[in-house]
Amino acid sequence: MEELRCDRLWSFEHSLGGEFLRQFAYPWEALPHIGAFIHSLASLLRGEYENRGEDVWVHKTASVSSTAEIIGPCVICEGAEVRHCAFIRGSALVGKGAVVGNSTELKNVILFDGVQVPHYNYVGDSILGYKAHMGAGSITSNMKSDKTNVRVVCGTDGYETGLRKFGAALGDFVEVGCNSVLNPGTVVGKNSVIYPLSMVRGAVPAGSIYKKQGEIVDRR
Repeated sequence: MEELRCDRLWSFEHSLGGEFLRQFAYPWEALPHIGAFIHSLASLLRGEYENRGEDVWVHKTASVSSTAEIIGPCVICEGAEVRHCAFIRGSALVGKGAVVGNSTELKNVILFDGVQVPHYNYVGDSILGYKAHMGAGSITSNMKSDKTNVRVVCGTDGYETGLRKFGAALGDFVEVGCNSVLNPGTVVGKNSVIYPLSMVRGAVPAGSIYKKQGEIVDRR
């Protein structure tokens, strides 16, 4: 259970949402509160940020394509890039220098600084740590097909989240290979690598290489 903790996954100083996340033991506890937290930031952002719609705040140095659609509450931080036809549909914090790519969709997420979701990604009800990267076509699947609450499986133990929607929590520097699916309740520890075309479920330890279900090795 310790490896699932927020303070084991992330360096909080690398996100405008760091202090918000610090108050939670486990990442799924933060998900229902992301929207309200982002809404609360509005009074702190005047000056360096521009208001570009209802509850939408974009840093003056950020680059946002004219074809992107952004629904608030949303904050796009310093030097971030939101590319052609990106769709941000509420409750999203895009960190400094982060990249939201062409046709990528975000919903109820925190992207730490330096995160890259650059090509055809779906990231919903998820938190991505510092400099995490999702390869082209990789997605978070945030709801089970039977619509029951999501459980996080870690080893032989399962932990109830109480949520119908929880995609993934990626630790700092995680690399997700192209066209991978992170099934509901996936938690990937810091510095781990997910092979392309993977179907990931449950917890992946920090410093690991996920090759396939049942084959996880230490990263050297």
